[in-house]
Amino acid sequence: MAEYVYPAVFHPNHDEEGSYTIIFPDLPGCISEGKSLENALYMASDALRVWLTCTEEMGDKIPPASTYWDIQTEGDEFVSLVRAVIRDNRAVRRTVSLPKWMDEKASDAGLSLSKILQDALKEYLSIS
Repeated sequence: MAEYVYPAVFHPNHDEEGSYTIIFPDLPGCISEGKSLENALYMASDALRVWLTCTEEMGDKIPPASTYWDIQTEGDEFVSLVRAVIRDNRAVRRTVSLPKWMDEKASDAGLSLSKILQDALKEYLSIS
């Protein structure tokens, strides 16, 4: 798991919805938009995560983040730091043990033990 923090410039669009356009000066083409400030913060994090994931998958180098105070803004724009966590979603094999009767019941019910284990671990670890 890798964690990244990049400065983003939030530009208010001055429309009825109070929407924002978000750009990441360090990441070419990483742009998003939010319908409100709360939504813009969520969309910025999601855009950052997707951009970084795609860049890693293509084998390209991820540029370093600028410092907060090096980012120039105009008018009523503002800078906010945005965080993204990139998880390695490659499957790994683990050996687990369970009683034979439980395995038979799960097989009879057509259940995926891998899916059930993943869901249970997410809940147990409070991972969304």
